[in-house]
Amino acid sequence: MNDTPEQDQQQPPEDDKRYWLDDLKIVKIIFVALVIVCAILMVADLFYHKHAVFDVENWFGFYGIYAFFLSMALVLAAKQLGKFLVRDEDYYDG
Repeated sequence: MNDTPEQDQQQPPEDDKRYWLDDLKIVKIIFVALVIVCAILMVADLFYHKHAVFDVENWFGFYGIYAFFLSMALVLAAKQLGKFLVRDEDYYDG
């Protein structure tokens, strides 16, 4: 084990395996594919009849925008909740 934290960070991991998501090209391809699928689904929103209960549900892309903002709200709420639930590093040691 090294004496300084800087030396620990410079050491390669013990398993030299490279996984398929470690390749930046593949991650970019997946991101672009996800954006294309989302765009196709947004365009498809124009071509079907909605049986909406509220008028706001008839807006173009309402469900996608609604889901995006609610998922962002969940992430932000979880980050705030984590501040209350966090334990010290040596919580289970002592």
